[in-house]
Amino acid sequence: MPGMARISVPDADALLDKSFPVLDHGFVRLVDYLGGDARIVQAARVSYGEGTKTVREDRALIDYLLRNRHTSPFEQVILTFHVKMPVFVARQWIRHRTARLNEISGRYSVMRDEFYLPRPVEVRTQSTRNRQGGERTVEPATAERVIGALRADQHSTYQHYQALLEDGIARELARINLPLSLYTEMYWQIDLNNLFHFLSLRLDWHAQYEIRAYGDVMATMVRAVCPLAFQAFEEHELNARTLSGSELEVLRRAIDPSRLADALEGSGLRKTRRRELLEKLGLRAEANAEANAEAGAGGGAETGAETGEDAPGVAEG
Repeated sequence: MPGMARISVPDADALLDKSFPVLDHGFVRLVDYLGGDARIVQAARVSYGEGTKTVREDRALIDYLLRNRHTSPFEQVILTFHVKMPVFVARQWIRHRTARLNEISGRYSVMRDEFYLPRPVEVRTQSTRNRQGGERTVEPATAERVIGALRADQHSTYQHYQALLEDGIARELARINLPLSLYTEMYWQIDLNNLFHFLSLRLDWHAQYEIRAYGDVMATMVRAVCPLAFQAFEEHELNARTLSGSELEVLRRAIDPSRLADALEGSGLRKTRRRELLEKLGLRAEANAEANAEAGAGGGAETGAETGEDAPGVAEG
């Protein structure tokens, strides 16, 4: 039985080992990747070889998998990044414990004189609504004063660090006063399912600007490796919102059934997606009516292959 050959994606290959700048001294490099959209489809169908399905059917299957949270096929795709970022960004980054990483060590290496300084537009006040975030930008004079203070402290601290090294003090001790603005580097490897989770959090407007900047660059690379999967991710996760039970109940009470029916008719959503929306809203009678109308019309042009509903070997995840 033939094996699944390594998948090569030309758009992703064009990005390999290219350094994409982030912030003032940082970057993201796509070091390597394993798999792509085709690997997700192969894993979901538990089949071998290429050319067994059309791009349209593959797109529909991947969309079905993601919106129904069948996530294990996405774990077959793995991406490795080389990332350079300030230490405070790295500390947020490694909270995602579903990846493998190797970071530069200040015990073995002399840390470079590279520190993050925000642009004036990124100097912001503490949010009054969100304890962990910034809110609005400050006056230009205030921003320059803040940046000047940061720069002076960084310069002074690094001078002391160098003096300790020149006195023969161990690197592991000399480094301990270096600030969170110091740049660090790491290799970071993660599967696509967990990378989507990372991006859904770090591309959200609640996330700190500095880590969002890295998320934006990485999203471009992920889109190159798995364009169909990334499209589904944007539709069902990145641009989607979850409602609580009480919020959903409020929405149900406010819905005008006739206006909803008109909106669905003009939405462009496939029939199966319309049914799913009605079921999500708890409108089971309307969903059943939609299903009966579809059955009476002979099911339309949608096939199981197009919706992904015939996919064999799809693991619940």
